Amino acid sequence: QVQLMESGGGLVQAGGSLRLSCAASAVTSALYRMGWYRQAPGKQREMVATILYAGTVNYADSVKGRFTISRDNAKKTVTLQMDSLKAEDTAVYYCQARNMALSREYWGQGTQVTVSS
Repeated sequence: QVQLMESGGGLVQAGGSLRLSCAASAVTSALYRMGWYRQAPGKQREMVATILYAGTVNYADSVKGRFTISRDNAKKTVTLQMDSLKAEDTAVYYCQARNMALSREYWGQGTQVTVSS
């Protein structure tokens, strides 16, 4: 059973930085794509960044050049470094593990990121 635990959210001023981490139990296979999604109040959940086992990354246009996703396969962790934060980055951020072969998704409980302008 895959379990995901996020940490690192909080309150930061615009222009500041935050680092989110996600610890993934039972994610040992190269079949798993890891990612970060976010959901702002009144909006649908959206993809922020994803990373494959071999390191191929994909970013939402809104965060390109500001956010960096990385993963440590040995430690089963995925990290989102968020720089130059904007008020519109305010949302609950969720870690996701997706089994690409089974098309099965697992989600963390979410962590709040609030950027004050």
